[in-house]
Amino acid sequence: MDATNQSPDAEAFISARGISKQFAGVEVLSDVDLDLRSGEIHALLGENGAGKSTFAKILAGVHNPTRGTLAINGQKVDVGSPLNAQRLGITLIHQEPISFPDLSVAENLVLGRSQDAVFGRVRWSEIAARARELMDLLGIRIDVTRSMRGLSIADQQMVEIARALDSDARLIIMDEPTAPLTPKEVGTLFGIARKLRDEGRTIVFISHRLEEVRALCDRATVFRDGVLVGTEVVEDLNDDDIIRMMIGRPVKDYKQATEAEIGEVALEVKNLTLRGAFRDISISVRKGEIVGLAGLVGAGRTDVARAIFGVAPADSGSIHVAGSEVKIDDPSKAIGLGLAFVPEDRAAAGIFATMSVENNITAAVPDKVAPRGFIKASLVRQLAEASVEQLKIRLASLRQPIMELSGGNQQKAILARWLHTDPSVLILDEPTRGIDVGVKAEFYDMIGALAADGKAILLISSELPELLALCDRILVMAEGQLTAELQRKDATQELIMQAAVPRTGSHASSPIPDQGPNPSQGPNPSQGVAAQ
Repeated sequence: MDATNQSPDAEAFISARGISKQFAGVEVLSDVDLDLRSGEIHALLGENGAGKSTFAKILAGVHNPTRGTLAINGQKVDVGSPLNAQRLGITLIHQEPISFPDLSVAENLVLGRSQDAVFGRVRWSEIAARARELMDLLGIRIDVTRSMRGLSIADQQMVEIARALDSDARLIIMDEPTAPLTPKEVGTLFGIARKLRDEGRTIVFISHRLEEVRALCDRATVFRDGVLVGTEVVEDLNDDDIIRMMIGRPVKDYKQATEAEIGEVALEVKNLTLRGAFRDISISVRKGEIVGLAGLVGAGRTDVARAIFGVAPADSGSIHVAGSEVKIDDPSKAIGLGLAFVPEDRAAAGIFATMSVENNITAAVPDKVAPRGFIKASLVRQLAEASVEQLKIRLASLRQPIMELSGGNQQKAILARWLHTDPSVLILDEPTRGIDVGVKAEFYDMIGALAADGKAILLISSELPELLALCDRILVMAEGQLTAELQRKDATQELIMQAAVPRTGSHASSPIPDQGPNPSQGPNPSQGVAAQ
């Protein structure tokens, strides 16, 4: 059933008519008509930049539509702001967790809720007790009195989810909520979402993982290039149908397009240890080699990357670049040594949200854009335009704030920034998190081409098909230790997971022997499968 032909009915909690949005004079959403029913889980699907997150943010009051109307239970409303959306019973769980890092978990849970204060006094003991109940409900062990700063992306996301669950919202919008979560956490979230649906609430679920959509959602609406393509019952669709609606073509299994020549060691770490995070980590990456780092959330993979790049230096151990031992105690030294780091946490550590796209892309090369100490706008524009063309970044204008771009296009801009530094070593932490099926294949080709160009690449990913297709070797971590090293020809998803799952006692220090054939096919970019 085409959503444009839907008529409002008693089931619709919220109805959109003619919703359109422009950024910098470019229309990114055009005349969307859609009814979201009470008691349903409704998927919004589409490529990065297709308009689905923009539509969700209009529902949640983050953006105001350029034209069009919204109605709740048949009555027209002007959402206007996130606070007003909350009053109307609408809450949004953002793709990138948003919090106040120096406030406690419990304080973040109640921000903006004046009903938690009686006669101007906040009942902190009751709030802390409620926060603990919510953490228990989600199966998460977090001290609710600690500050948000330093929490993993997964834990930050669970706090956002807890905040939404503790509201009286009738419409809960989940924008890529599972991207940083473990399979167990995803299962818990799905169980809660189904319970909320059965209570008559409306859930909007945005995801690039089609297997999650099929497991959870009742109906799905597909956007392409800012236009609503159609709305269908999920059980009536197969993955090929969904992908064809999303990108206008089928997606084939990925095949590595380039074969890199492996050279000398570009990066080596020996016995790297950071108390409370990881211990005795030894890794080497050669020129032209892609080394994968696998493991479940919390295994310590990101901590290792941050230590190598000087964000949170290790307590002991050594780092060698091009054969020489170096001391990296801040990112500027890492950059000077030819290292680049694309972080997992795009919003907090990747982009300068309010700055323009062109200034974000050129932020790491002041010597190139300001050769005599003064920034030359023409050089900024020239470098940024070259990156936009090379990486196919979709945007309205180079001068628009980068926060207005989709997640995948922000990720491309971050990668472009580091490519301008001409690094010898690239550390990529979950580079395809939240990226659509069409753009994933582009990223895979880019990573392969960088290796073929002689770059040494350390790739952290929770996508097992991605690691199997791209990596020459795969190292596996569990509970802060390396537990296996697998060559491309020996690696399978089963072997990776055997080494990634924590066990009683110590993990074996030697690689786990092969117990099955290596899959011959590369990943289909539609597979957004987390480690499971």
